Amino acid sequence: MISKYNRLFIYFICFVSAMGGLLFGYDWVVIGGTIKFYEKFFGIEGDAILQGLATSSAVIGCMFGAMTAGMLADKYGRKPLLVMAAVLFTVSAIATGLFNDFSLFCFARFIGGIGIGIASALSPMYIAEVSPTEIRGKLVSLNQMTIVFGILLAQIVNLLIAKNDVNGVIDPWNIEMGWRWMFWAETVPAAIFLIMSFFLPESPRWSALNGMVEASHKLLSRIGGQEYGDMELSSILSADQENKNKELTGLRSLFSKSYARILTLGLILAIFQQWCGTNVIFIYAQEVFAGAGYSVSDAFLNIVLSGAVNVLFTFVALYTIDKWGRRSLMLFGSIGLAVSYLILGACFYFEVKGFIMILLSVMSIAIFAMTLGPVVWVLLSEIFPNRIRGIAMSVATFALWLGCGTLTFSFPSMNASLGCSGSFWVYSLICFAGFAYFVKYCPETKGVSLEKLEKELIGK
Repeated sequence: MISKYNRLFIYFICFVSAMGGLLFGYDWVVIGGTIKFYEKFFGIEGDAILQGLATSSAVIGCMFGAMTAGMLADKYGRKPLLVMAAVLFTVSAIATGLFNDFSLFCFARFIGGIGIGIASALSPMYIAEVSPTEIRGKLVSLNQMTIVFGILLAQIVNLLIAKNDVNGVIDPWNIEMGWRWMFWAETVPAAIFLIMSFFLPESPRWSALNGMVEASHKLLSRIGGQEYGDMELSSILSADQENKNKELTGLRSLFSKSYARILTLGLILAIFQQWCGTNVIFIYAQEVFAGAGYSVSDAFLNIVLSGAVNVLFTFVALYTIDKWGRRSLMLFGSIGLAVSYLILGACFYFEVKGFIMILLSVMSIAIFAMTLGPVVWVLLSEIFPNRIRGIAMSVATFALWLGCGTLTFSFPSMNASLGCSGSFWVYSLICFAGFAYFVKYCPETKGVSLEKLEKELIGK
């Protein structure tokens, strides 16, 4: 039961780590409210290549950060990389708003993207490694909660800072200074994360596997008491010895036959979370809302219908993931989105208007927020063995960002050739395929220790 654990300490270190998720969400979304301002400032309104470079710089940084984070975290520890992410977020927030040169602006966004990549790989992994088994799902989902809070925060900040257009003309202050303050606002949570990250302890599992057994035992005992510390440390060292005997350690072993099943599962989970199509709802919000008869120039509508619903149903995930289980939520999310997209595509095909379009869109966001959004991050943080968890999370997170990039890149072409209805039907087919795969291959990790999962997933 949770009562036997040091709840205040556990929640503190998990919350601090999850602040990386908040900055991930904020940094990822804040640029949306600045685009029309900085494009005028830099004079790139008519240049599609430069426009794409401005918005994609962070994505490139994400992939670079995700790919290098795990290798460095396995070598130097989880804590130093979280501190590094906090530094990068802080520097990027200041520099992005400060630079008047477009190339330097893109470089600052690239730096922020590296921070996003590191945080997206390390925060859920760190939380999983310090969390007691019984509440691990809830605590790792806290990272997803902070991500959606960061998204909502960015939307609100953009709304509050931007001055209203006058007669359709952008206020000159927005072009000169408004977009800068939208980026600078991130400095506050980034600085808090940076300061608090120094108070984080090193992951007990990383410490144990790198010769700091006493430090690992001390932290585990602080989390759950002396008996808990003894049992957890014994389990960690025992599982590690078995892996050493089987030579299941290091980067090369990640791509070995022994790990083929869980690596494939991790890659499919990561890519599927992006290609399940929910991001299309956000990208395609204007068309969906216009089809329902609503004006979409009002940013507050987007906040209410996307950000608020996202936050609300992520709260639902916090209270269901350790009760219903990861597998059940993955299956529910996959089939739920498949059906909702099937209906949404039919509505577009038959030119249905009105409230039903809003309802289907909001329902899709809600399903994703309580299932695939948080559950994929939880599973990725759980399924890989201790010794290779860092590099494995890097590979999976890189795949996730690659999936995000290809989704964003392919959607305009798909929409142009297949139309709204065809696009949603494609995503419906992807979700049906995902459901079929997860029925056969997705394990239930609820209530199972990380060390026991190693034995179950890679074989005894």
